[in-house]
Order: sequence, then C-alpha cells, then structure tokens
Amino acid sequence: MSTDKDPDFTSSRRAFLKTSATTALGGGLLAGAPEPAHAAAQSARSNVIAQENAREGTLDWQLSRVRLDKSDGFRSPFIEGYCSRQSVKAGETIDIMVSTAPESKFTLEIFRTGYYGGKGARLMKVLGPFDGKAQPMPKPGEKDLHECRWEPTTTLAIPEDWVSGVYLGRLTTLPEQSDKPYWQTYVIFIVRDERPANILFQCSDNTWQAYNRWPTHYSVYTHPKGNQGPWADVSFDRPYGRQSQYTGIVNDPLSVGSGEFTSFEQPLSYWLEQHGYDVSYCSNSEMLTPDRGLKCRTFISVGHDEYWDIRQFHSVEKMRDEGVNLMFLSGNAVCWVTPMRAGFDGRENRIMFRGGPYGGGQDYVKDRQEKNGPFPEHGPDEGLLIGARNGRPINGGGDWIVTNPGHWIFEGTGMKKGDRIPGLVGWEYHNLAATEIPGLEIIAEGPVWVGGETPSHYTATVYPGPKGNFIFNAATIFWCQGLSHPPGHTLPWSHWSRPFGPDERVQQITRNFLNKVLA
Repeated sequence: MSTDKDPDFTSSRRAFLKTSATTALGGGLLAGAPEPAHAAAQSARSNVIAQENAREGTLDWQLSRVRLDKSDGFRSPFIEGYCSRQSVKAGETIDIMVSTAPESKFTLEIFRTGYYGGKGARLMKVLGPFDGKAQPMPKPGEKDLHECRWEPTTTLAIPEDWVSGVYLGRLTTLPEQSDKPYWQTYVIFIVRDERPANILFQCSDNTWQAYNRWPTHYSVYTHPKGNQGPWADVSFDRPYGRQSQYTGIVNDPLSVGSGEFTSFEQPLSYWLEQHGYDVSYCSNSEMLTPDRGLKCRTFISVGHDEYWDIRQFHSVEKMRDEGVNLMFLSGNAVCWVTPMRAGFDGRENRIMFRGGPYGGGQDYVKDRQEKNGPFPEHGPDEGLLIGARNGRPINGGGDWIVTNPGHWIFEGTGMKKGDRIPGLVGWEYHNLAATEIPGLEIIAEGPVWVGGETPSHYTATVYPGPKGNFIFNAATIFWCQGLSHPPGHTLPWSHWSRPFGPDERVQQITRNFLNKVLA
C-alpha cells in the first residue's frame, strides 16, 4: 500500500513559491494572451487551493484491478461501498459502508483529487485493515427503490485542515494468500466549506445517481413502464456501479464507484487547480438554497448536469440576479425537475426521482408530457437562466463551430468565423438559444448528428447579468475534455464522434471568461 506522507509546512511553502513562479512565467497561455486577471483578485485572500496543490501528490491513487460480477455487469460485489452523505465539512463525520463477497480483509485509502504537479491526487489517510463481510442486498421498494441499509464499516472524522475538494476512497481487498488476486473499487464524497471563493464548482451528483444502475438495472431509466417517465425512485444509499448507462460513450471499469466525476468533471477540477484558481466544491444538494453560492463570485455547472431540484433552479436564479457569474460547462443541464427527500433514517436529500420537465411552455415540454407523463412537477423555462434550451433530440456528436469571433471570449485564440474544434459537442448539448434575453449573443453553433446521421443543432451563448456579471453556456457535456487530461482519464465518444482532449482554444476561452469576471 502507499505510504505517502504530507510534507512539513516549510517544504510546502517552498514548493508553493516555486509553483507560483512557474505559473507566472509560463502558465500555459497562448502567445500574446493576457496574464490571468484572477491573480490580483486572489491576492487579497489566502489561496488555499494553490497551497494545497504545492503539497506532494501520489502516483498511486487509481484503480488497478477491478472485477465486475459479469462481463456486461454493473457492480463489483467482491468489494463495493458507499458513503452516508454526499458532502461533509471539516470537523464533521461521514460513515462509510463496505461489503465484500466473499468475506475478505480490506484497506481504505482516502485521496483528495486535484493537480499536485500533474499527479492528480494526494493521499490523505489510510484506514484499516478491516474485516469485511457481505452486506445484504436491499429488497426493491415502491417504484423499484433500492435503498441499502448496510452497517457502517468506519466513521471518518474530517480533519480541520482538509481542503474543500472531491475525495476518492480506494477500497482494496487483502487476500489471505499471496498468490491470490486483490480487487479494488472507489467510494466518493465531497468536502465542502463556507469560505468566500472566486469559483464554486458544483458536482453533478444528482445525475450520477439518476444513471446509476446498481445493482443490476435500477436507474431512473430502467423502470418497466418506460425510461423517460416519473416511475423510478433512486437512492444515494447504494454503491455507484460502472457507468453502464453510457455503453458506447464511456465504458471505463477503472472508474467504478466514482459516479461520473472521473469521466466528465475531473478534467475541469484538474485544470482549475493547475492554474491556481480559488475554487470551492459542493454537491447538487448544497444548492437547495442560494446561501453557499452567494459567497462566491462564479458558479460552475459541469459535465452532465441534467437533474436539478426546483430549489436549485431558484437558488442559481437568485445568485445570477445578485451578481454571481454563471458558467454552464455542461450539456443537457437543468432538464428534469428532481424532487429530493429524506432516506429511511431521516437523513435529508437521499432519495430522488424524475419529477417532470423544465422548459415552461416550450413545445418540447408538451412533447415530453404527452409521451412520458403525467408528471407531478413542472419547471420554469431553463433557457431564461442558462441561455439556451433542451430541445429534442438532445444527443449526438459534432464540432464546436465559431460564429462570432469578435466576441471578447475569443481574445487570444486566433479563431475566425467557421473555425471548429473537432468532436467537442456531445453526447448531449443545448440547442435552442433564448434569444429573448436582452444582450444575449450566440458565439458558436452548428449541426450535431444523432446516431451519426440524423441532424440536430446546438447553440453556445453568452449574456450579461443585471449587475455586471455574465452567463456563459458552452452547450456541451464534453467541454471539459478540452481543458486537461488527468492521469488515467478516458476520453468519451458518442454517435461516431469524439473530442480530441486538451485544446489550447478551449483553455483560452475558459480563461478569458474567468479573467473578465474575476477582474
């Protein structure tokens, strides 16, 4: 097992100064591009993220041996687990539930994901060995709910010095005989804080859970009545299985247990922390009120952010109206109203379902209602918040094509009208611009191809908020694939189209927006 140790304060400070100097001299900017304007904004506060990333990372944090119950299976019964909460603050505790079948001793290593000199994570704590046992499979409840009631294996007290971030717990079996194989999987949780920050990174964990088919076929998409109705309840009290819902998009067994984070969100986190941005992290459930977001200057929706409780919508709407900048580096975001309720023992926000469509009175909403309803919930027009709408069809693949190269968001990219970033759009996107918003500008749009041949359309937009703030909608789940390629990352593909990975133009566009709104 890994035996990484935290460096002492002196060496950490020395590394921080070295990292800062390196960033100032060559932080990955395109030739002629402006220096990061966020640097001045951050100088007034301690940048805990930069200091954290100056600590020694570890190369040994990924899964190396994963075994599913069958070749096309969704779970790893040999070792699997889940956490009692989506997120936790320093000083609080979180229970971690683990099952091993057959029974086996195991260890639990906790890693914070970040940049860490390109290594991608830092070892925070090693727990165990524990005596594992097979925990009971839940009986299906009403609406096919699979809610585990496993005994806690351990209770983790979050140290006061753990920095906000996305944390992976690597579970590893310890075979009694040295010639027997070991097996691994992840558990995942977020450490949040309440400090003012330049950027609030919202993990899309509601959507992770909506698509989670653990143990076999129990996502919101797999109910016998249909895959688009309000028929299925899903619980956070169960492990995350392989991302089997995305066969043909991401089929990465080495992400088992991590939801969608490593596939669709880690490239953004890795890039932000690489460049020293002052970022704090939260789950979807932290956004049920606007309080956390109002302490931050910019809010980011990332990756596949499809499922929002109506309270999230009104929170982010309030944040925009109070001057918080919004970045939708996501596709198909704010598509379904997702009511959340307490679990079996009263812990809040542990069960959710697809309550109904966002979209107000748009035609595509009527279509969803007629084909898949009746729905008990109905959301407002998401386009008036995010700048574009979720029409139909909503999946496919294509190139991100510039239509407004004179916009400030393209400064330093060298891009001209018609220039394209290959494969960046997919597998879901935003396709109908909310042109009724005053000052809204379409900056990129073009065709996407459903099934490789059937045409659809996406639209990326920027519009001004009421207090000098801005809202950027990149209009694709794959945007963050153009920012970085963390260790072990697997590029997705969809509809016979794929992103290429890190692209200087995607990096510069993202940097330009942040420079402007954080200046």
